[in-house]
Parts: sequence; C-alpha cells; structure tokens
Amino acid sequence: MSENTEVEAKRVFIGAGCNRVVNNVSWGASGLVSFGAQNAVAIFCPKTAQILTTLPGHKASVNCTHWLPSSKFAFKAKHLDRHYLLSGDTDGVIILWELSTNSNNQWRHVLQLPRSHKKGVTCITAFMCSETDAMFASGSSDGVVNVWDVSFPSQPSEECKVSCLDSISADSKAIVTLSLAELPQNPGRFTLAMGGLDNKIKLYCGERTGKFTSVCELKGHTDWIRSLDFSLPLHSTDEPTNSIMLVSSSQDKVIRIWKLVLVGDVGSWQREITLASYIEGPVFDSGRFTYQVSVESVLIGHEDWVYSVEWQPPVDHHQPLSILSASMDKTMMIWRPEKKTGVWVNVVCVGELSHCALGFYGGHWSPDGVSILAHGYGGSFHLWRNVSSSKEFENWQMQKVPSGHFAAVADITWARTGEYLLSVSQDQTTRVFSSWKSDEENEHWHELARPQVHGHDINCVAMVQGKGNHRFVSGAEEKVVRVFEAPLSFLKTLNHTCAGGEGSFPEDLQADVQVLGANMSALGLSQKPIYLHSSSEPLERNGGGEGLETFETVPEAAPVELKEPPIEDQLAFHTLWPESHKLYGHGNELFSLCCDHNGSLVASSCKAQSAAMAEIWLWEVGTWKAVGRLQSHSLTVTHLEFSYDDTLLLSVSRDRHFSVFSIQRTDDGDVSHKLMAKVEAHKRIIWACSWNPYGHQFATSSRDKTVKIWSIEKDAHVKQVLALPQFGSSVTAVAWTGLDQKEKSGCIAVGMENGLIELWNIKIKETEEEGTTATAALALRLEPFMCHVSAVNRLAWRPTESNQSLLRLTSCGDDNCVRVFDFKF
Repeated sequence: MSENTEVEAKRVFIGAGCNRVVNNVSWGASGLVSFGAQNAVAIFCPKTAQILTTLPGHKASVNCTHWLPSSKFAFKAKHLDRHYLLSGDTDGVIILWELSTNSNNQWRHVLQLPRSHKKGVTCITAFMCSETDAMFASGSSDGVVNVWDVSFPSQPSEECKVSCLDSISADSKAIVTLSLAELPQNPGRFTLAMGGLDNKIKLYCGERTGKFTSVCELKGHTDWIRSLDFSLPLHSTDEPTNSIMLVSSSQDKVIRIWKLVLVGDVGSWQREITLASYIEGPVFDSGRFTYQVSVESVLIGHEDWVYSVEWQPPVDHHQPLSILSASMDKTMMIWRPEKKTGVWVNVVCVGELSHCALGFYGGHWSPDGVSILAHGYGGSFHLWRNVSSSKEFENWQMQKVPSGHFAAVADITWARTGEYLLSVSQDQTTRVFSSWKSDEENEHWHELARPQVHGHDINCVAMVQGKGNHRFVSGAEEKVVRVFEAPLSFLKTLNHTCAGGEGSFPEDLQADVQVLGANMSALGLSQKPIYLHSSSEPLERNGGGEGLETFETVPEAAPVELKEPPIEDQLAFHTLWPESHKLYGHGNELFSLCCDHNGSLVASSCKAQSAAMAEIWLWEVGTWKAVGRLQSHSLTVTHLEFSYDDTLLLSVSRDRHFSVFSIQRTDDGDVSHKLMAKVEAHKRIIWACSWNPYGHQFATSSRDKTVKIWSIEKDAHVKQVLALPQFGSSVTAVAWTGLDQKEKSGCIAVGMENGLIELWNIKIKETEEEGTTATAALALRLEPFMCHVSAVNRLAWRPTESNQSLLRLTSCGDDNCVRVFDFKF
C-alpha cells in the first residue's frame, strides 16, 4: 500500500424530504430549522433554502425534534454562541446535540438521555428558565411522560447536565402533544398540559425540583387532541400579569383557546355555586395561589383535522395575540382577536390550492414572526414570508425551500455531461436536481423537475447516453421498463441552471422537440404528452362528449419554462416528462438498469429466484426492441455495467457470482453476445460493480465487507489482482473514476451499509511477465457528519474530462438523502 495523498472534501448539496409525522419540525432561536429524515436529523437554513448538514446517531426513524431555545424563547437568546437540539426516535431514544455558532456552525453529539421510554417518542416540549437552564418533557406512545431538567455549561470546558425529575404514567394510550409553562406570579412552579387519544386535556402541576401531580382535566374537544401550546404571560399595560393562555387543536377540526387565571390566595377564594360556575371551568391550587381555567374562545374555520397550533413568538418579552394553525385541509391560518370586539378571527389563510399534497402535518413561526413554515404529507416544505412593509396590510409570499425524497433513494445517475442529477426512490418519484445560476459565490442546488410521479416504488434508473434529446429509462416494482424523453419546458429551464443548456443537446436541435410537457393519468402509471400546438385549443374538444378523455388527464398540467427554482406545487404537476415507450419482457419486478456509453443498448434485470427469471435483457435504443437475453445467473442480478469501450457487459448477482459477457455488433447492426467468464467472487451477495475507465479492470463489492479488483487478461480469463482490506460494514456501493490516463491511476469510492463513504487511490500496472497488478491506498475517510446515516445505495462520479483535479461524486441512501461532494486531488 502506498502512502496517503491529501484529498480535500467539500459538501456541495443534500436533498432530503421530511418524515411524515406531526412533531417532526422545529424552528430554533438560532434561525435554523431541524427535521427528521428517516433516521437522520437534518438541519436547514431558511435564508438559503439549503440543507446544511445531517446528524448521525439514531438507529430508528426520527419522530420529533425540538430546539433549546426554540423560536418561542428567541427573545431570551439574543447572543448565545451555543444552541442545543433534542431529537427523539421510534425506539424511545432521545439525543441532545450542540451547535457552536461562533465556530462555523460546528455540531457535536453531547449525550443520549438514559433509556427512559420503552416505546417511540411522540413529542418534546421545553421551557427556558434562563439562558443556561431549561426544563423539558418528552411524551411516548405508551402514555408515559418524563420531565427533565437540563443545565448548559457557561464555560466551554464544562459539560451539560441532564436529570430526570419525574416520570408520569399519564395514560394507557399514547400521549401525542405536550406543552410546559410557568404559572403566573409563581416562579419555580410549572404546569404541564398533555393531550392524547381520550379527547381530554390533562393539566399537571409541579415544582422545578420534580414531582408533578394531576390538577384537572379540560373537556370540550370531541376527538383526539393533536396539538397544545401555552403562551408566555400576557402583559397588560402596567400591572404584572395574572394569566397565560393555552391553545389546543384536535381532529374534531376545532381550535380552542383556554385562559389560565390567578384568582387569589389559597383559602381566600371561594367559588359561588351559580349557573355561571359551570361555564367558568375547573379550579386548582398550586403553592400559595388558586388558579382557574376557562374557555376563552372556540375557533372554527378548518375543514379537516387540525394538526398543529402555535403562538407567535414574543419579540420583546411581549406575547403577541396571534396563533398559527396548520391542518390536513391543506391550509395554514393565522388567528388574531379583532381590535374593537376582541373576537378571534382568521386574518390570514395560505395553502395549496392544488390537490397534490394531502395536507399539512405542522406549522411553525420564525423567531421574528415574519415567516411561517408548513410540512406536508409528501415530505415537502412550504414557506411563506410577509413581504409587506406596512403594519396594516399583510402580503404573504411563497419562498424557496429545500426538497427531496421522503423514502429510501434507490438509484441515482448523472446527465450525459453532468449538468444535472436524476434520482429514483421508494417514494414513487423520479427527481432532477441541479445547481441554479445565482450572484452568490456558493452554488445553490435545488430540485429542478419531477419527471416521473408513479404508482409503484421505483428501484432503478439509467440515462440514455449518446446524442439527441435527454432520455432515461426507469424500472419500478412492476414488470415494465419505461422510457421517458425530456419535454421542451425542461430543455428551456436547463438554460437557467449553472451548467447551462448547451451541454449535450444544442439549441438548434431542440426545435424538433414537439412535446411541451406531460399530464398525469388518472391511475398515476402512464404520463401522456402535451403537444406544443394543442395548448391553444379549448379543453372541450369532441363537444365535451367523451368523459373518458377528461377523466384520463385530471387535472391539466401547465408546463412552462422556469426562470427560478420551482416550488412544490409546480414540481408535483407541471414538470413531468412524457413516457415514450414501455418495454415488456421481464417476469418479475425490475431491479437493475444500465445503458452503454455509445447510447445504443440498454440492459435490464429483474428480481429472480430461478435461472429463467435471472436473464438479462438487452434492448436497442430507438427501436426499443429486445435484441438479446443473456443467461448466466440463478438469482437476482443486482447491478449491471458496460465497459467504457462498450465491448463487455459486467453483471453481479445475489448468487455471489459475477459474469462478463462480450457484446459484438455485426455489420448489419445485429447484436451478438457470448458469456466470457463466470466467477464465484465473494462469500455473500455481491451488491455493486464498477469498471476502470482506462482499461478492462473492474471492482466488485459485497455483503462480506470486501471490495475486490479483477482484471480481464489477454487470453480472456479473469484474475483477481487485489482485495482492499476488510471494511467495517457490508459494502453496498462502489464507483471507479479515472485520475490520470498515462499512469493508469484512478479513485474508487466505497459506500457502506452503515452510511460511511471512503475513497481509495488505485494504480494499475500491466507487464508482459506478470500480467496486470494493482496497488491501492486509502485517500480519504469522510467524517460521519458528512456521510449518510444508513445504507448507501449508489455512488456515481460526475462525467469529467480526463486528468481533472476536482472531482464530483453523488450518492444516495436509505436515509432519504441525495448528496453531492467535491473532492480536490
């Protein structure tokens, strides 16, 4: 093994969708937003709409995140150089993280709370007592609520201290929402509100030192309680405040505002038994004082379950009377009392007018109260900002947000000249990511299009190489390979990305493209083209008599050239690519696809338990006829790749063998193929393979934690030339790129089941006596904060000119993430 060469790594882009759970998102006083993406905790910056990092640590899916301090306590946290974040997962684990804002946003895993919850964590709420002290409570799906005390260090050398103050078995069923507040005029005494599946709000009281006892129940909602939030004390003009408010929302579509008022000293206050006392609500004692809870207002306006309610954060110790609610009816509303009458009304309503999203799972205020963020059913974010300068008139405009897949990303590939990325996922979508032109130095990546929105999980994708329009083939959990071709709206949009559109399909040839975009079919399986010249015709063609025609294309898409990154609504509907062909032949669900470098052949494989099913099919690009069926394997072929001169096809399989086929073209254009070699290469399933760009050597990677380098010698037999040292985890992805053609040196990227990525420098030597030999050295181990948090499914180097010092790698994984890295050699 030769010595190490310095390689610099830079994180360019992370694309990820948000887990589809209710308390998953939190907007911190730091100005950053946290959310769970599978078992990663992702952090994004709303100003740049970029995901900054992901935090590795959870083994299970992340259910909830909560900043300390959150946006509610931002007024107490003006100059903090350290912010903290709590995250809880479906295994009951809660982790505390630290963000140092003065050292270039450095993250640190502080501690994992002692194992307390036996079931998944559903919600976390916190109250900042001071800049260095907080109380927080965590609820679980087995009805247990734990109350914790945390003190943050004032000096960098000290550590955080966390202790469990109390554990309350509040219910036999899940507790799904919590809110914590300090009682008015009663420092050191707290009230904790809990909501669950029994339609009642439970109030507990306790001291800073621990033990919480149940004091009363608030009845009124007729379905599950979904969200609770205490206001901070309501300041009147001069005297100190005696009341706080609690807002609650439920699946009964109603929002209720409750007022908790200090009514007097214990023993001095007597309730008169009148008819009014039934309306006034329950009374309880805590410490020296007696409190009463009554209904302040009932807000009716949403047409579906209300998943979240949140008070607007105070700007200067002053609680604004303003509530944000988010509902499954696809709207978010802001409610405020009218100046004259004091009646609470809905003053702002924003949301998707489309029918693509299935509604909102939560809504959050920014610390300054100028922006509101929702997250939706499809893992998407929706951000509005009040851009109006006058106080009287509000103007909420949609803003850019990060986006990405909301399930495991199965496969990824670069466009022919690397101007964009194409990824497919078990969330049943194909997405295009690219960097947009902007005036800033750093390039900003965004989702550019969603070419395929399907009814099956998508497993594999390949770009069709060669000349002509952009095309790709994708394979899903069905027996059909589908071919897609870029519409004109996409080609025009490409001109606004960093790479520009000239790359691989010149403008003058674009004139032949007659398809503007595509429409979704009713069942979401085939996408029909929208032609350039049909857009001017009225929709009621055929006298409106054929109902089928209109049913097939609900609703009409309106594809346009995009001058800036599209928002969720445009992506979901107006950026589809038309499907041009379906390729029938496989007997099971598709598993792997590849295209040769010349753009003349596509190879495909499907899931297989027998030799007959494990055939590899060859398709001719253009005519899309099946031109070959290659037999060799007995179980699923997991990965296929053509050599760079297109004369060989390599396949690796679950049956632990790899096969090399020679592919020949006769003069009249027919394709002939022959099995050259079949070798049992590993002890376990082989996950991936990759060719050396400069020769007939290739790498295979396996569940047996090894990567082996093979060479096809002059006499056409295959020999192993090198095995890299054993890795710490199953090797699920491998990709080889060239560094220097003269020296035959290259770099192999290795992706593992634990999410980690390593780069290995490799040199090939060919001599007459010994044949081929190879040497390898570890070039770089990416640090865990840069890597995936669960299995890496595919690695792909961006196509480059030879001998470049800056290389770009993309990866995708089970943590819903698509990542792009730059490496300087």
